[in-house]
Amino acid sequence: MIDLVLFAGRVVLVILLYIFLFAAMRTGIGLVKGQRTDAAIWGIDIEKGPQGLRGLHVDMLGPVVVGRSPSSDIVISEPYVSSTHARFTIQGPALVLEDLNSKNGTLVNGRLIDQPVTLRDNDEVQVGDAVMRVSRR
Repeated sequence: MIDLVLFAGRVVLVILLYIFLFAAMRTGIGLVKGQRTDAAIWGIDIEKGPQGLRGLHVDMLGPVVVGRSPSSDIVISEPYVSSTHARFTIQGPALVLEDLNSKNGTLVNGRLIDQPVTLRDNDEVQVGDAVMRVSRR
């Protein structure tokens, strides 16, 4: 008789454990969804540059590295673009562009940057011959 009671207790405990884990998982997913909708959504559109890149749209879901290296998120295969040339990052609601010590520099609205710059909606970023426009949605 005691074995039957212990077995039933174990089954109830496992069921309660699964219910708890399911509830915790749903709460965690809800928090992630809430954070994503509260944050600003930024996008990068490539307007000018190499034929294969023109018209490309990249949604900012995390840091985006621009460079010549195949491991970059946006690959610009031109000799005057550094392997890791620049990086876009989201910091709170803002989009920040940082030149990664590239040899030929990065331009924002026609001006060479030498430190991280907070971008605004519709700013123009130039890396080599590629011209990108950032937009906030």
